[in-house]
Amino acid sequence: MNVNEASPMVVMGKVVGAQGIQGWVKVQTFTEYLDGLLEYDTWYVGNEQSWRPLEVLEANVHGGKVLIAKLQGIVDRTAAEKCKGMLIAVPRAELPEQPEGEYYWSDLIGLTVENLAGEVFGTVDALLETGANDVLVVKGAAGETLMPFIASVIQKVDLKSRKILVDWQADYLK
Repeated sequence: MNVNEASPMVVMGKVVGAQGIQGWVKVQTFTEYLDGLLEYDTWYVGNEQSWRPLEVLEANVHGGKVLIAKLQGIVDRTAAEKCKGMLIAVPRAELPEQPEGEYYWSDLIGLTVENLAGEVFGTVDALLETGANDVLVVKGAAGETLMPFIASVIQKVDLKSRKILVDWQADYLK
């Protein structure tokens, strides 16, 4: 399946390695809850240009940090290792509608973060749940920056232009 406007995919995770010798893969999720991907019977594996649907034969949370999954057609460790770095997605149509001003974490991954003065900090690499508020992990030339995902900092999220406008000063990075 190729990505196009009629059938957009939402990236929900990434294969980070193989688990064992029977073709299981380790998946880092980009979902709010670690087990969020377990709700889907089919995952689309690939990259932003090309996706391959694979049935999830079995999956569970492993060690409280990653999912491990047995996917259709991945029969041994060699095949699982070839999946490392591939993205996991689901069709947007299968996701519940988000209220105005709320976003799927996966929609924020890869967005450019820029402040009100036009300074670019980098791109969103991940999000963290701290209990008090979510935190953007922004990677850029200055390294990794943590920014709270709160109304006083986040001025605008523009998914179409793939940009987040923040009220954040460059000297906060030092």
